[in-house]
Amino acid sequence: MNLFNTLSKPLQNALADLSFSNPTEIQEKSFKKILSGQDMVGIAQTGTGKTLAYALPILHQLNYSNQPHPRILILLPTRELVSQVVENINAYSKYLSIRTVGVYGGTNINTQKISVSGGVDVLIGTPGRLYDLVLNRSIQLKEIKKLVIDEVDEMLDLGFRYQLINLFELLPNKRQNLMFSATMTKDVEVLINDFFNSPKLVSVAVSGSVSPNLVQRGYVVANFHTKINLLAELLKKDDFEKVLVFVESKKKADILYDRLTSLGLNEIGIIHSNKSQNFRFRTIKQFEDKSKRVLITTDIMSRGLDLNSISHVVNFDTPNYPENYVHRIGRTARAGKSGTSLLFTSVIEKESKANIEKLMGFSIPIEKLPKSVKISSELIEEEKPNSKQRYNPGSRIKKTGEAYHEKSEKNQKINSGNSYRKKLAKKYKKPKSRGDKNFNKKNR
Repeated sequence: MNLFNTLSKPLQNALADLSFSNPTEIQEKSFKKILSGQDMVGIAQTGTGKTLAYALPILHQLNYSNQPHPRILILLPTRELVSQVVENINAYSKYLSIRTVGVYGGTNINTQKISVSGGVDVLIGTPGRLYDLVLNRSIQLKEIKKLVIDEVDEMLDLGFRYQLINLFELLPNKRQNLMFSATMTKDVEVLINDFFNSPKLVSVAVSGSVSPNLVQRGYVVANFHTKINLLAELLKKDDFEKVLVFVESKKKADILYDRLTSLGLNEIGIIHSNKSQNFRFRTIKQFEDKSKRVLITTDIMSRGLDLNSISHVVNFDTPNYPENYVHRIGRTARAGKSGTSLLFTSVIEKESKANIEKLMGFSIPIEKLPKSVKISSELIEEEKPNSKQRYNPGSRIKKTGEAYHEKSEKNQKINSGNSYRKKLAKKYKKPKSRGDKNFNKKNR
């Protein structure tokens, strides 16, 4: 029997409006376990319908209430994901009397205080902003019945462990915990062991698995600036209709954006954590309606966001963590559609490429650079052979070898610090009136 037919009529009507007819595997396997009230951990790759997997059973059990405090808490790693899940929950609960509010950083906290003051049933937020609202008593968590932590591995990578643990301490002991993640890391396991009560595991995708409709290709590229030339050349092709370009850092993303726009490629947007919230939302909207054909971003966009009909994902930098590559390329070839991923690898990134192939159990085919691509001799700092090494106390030069020599006599002086003050203190001793007066009287 189709899972969707067992839902309440308002939920069935909402799903019909969204043209959802058949549940995915993670939705099918999670439904009864969540309804039972057990703690649950769901492992599934991005794009498998995890949001609907926890939203359906939660909304199915959530009755009308006019109490002011939230009963459902959903934690997510980024502002964009919060905004997307709020939109999804509102669509699923279209015919229900459910109050849903999203809170996240990068925007006015006073506006969000007003939003939650009117009462809320489902509270969705990032850990940092949510913790701030709890500390200033704008939100109380004493009525929380279900806690959902989505994309928890990404949340821990972003440094939210402290806020998560503090929020757990403020939640009622009697609650249902639901966790969804694309990968099961050691940090995730520690969190589960510390705060979950014998959770049931639902796994529908092995770490490293990718869509069968995805075509993967790679290029061996000399350096960063040659990668720019290659990308500029590829973007001239007609089949590059909607392209998501991942770069490892904000600085590199800005350089790439500036260089491509200077070459006359104007249909390009950029998103990273230094961009304002309004700019990020506006750029995503422009990318979705195809007024921006290319979107340059960091790994902030590799998780959870439901971006439609992406034709190509370009890994401009080969990621250090193999799982990040899998998350990135999961942005294309979704919902039965085909897609292409490209991996640009330089000499210093060969080891990272090998680790990715080991995780997937697949060797990425390498293609020849187009003859029209100019090989640049310009190097960024980390590509230079004598580049300055990052601070490393263990790499200090030892006093061995012919190159070592003793310091000259004038350079062997030891800096004792504040020597002028010490000379004054020695010359002008403290008066006897200072200190223990009774002792001073006896010794006059």
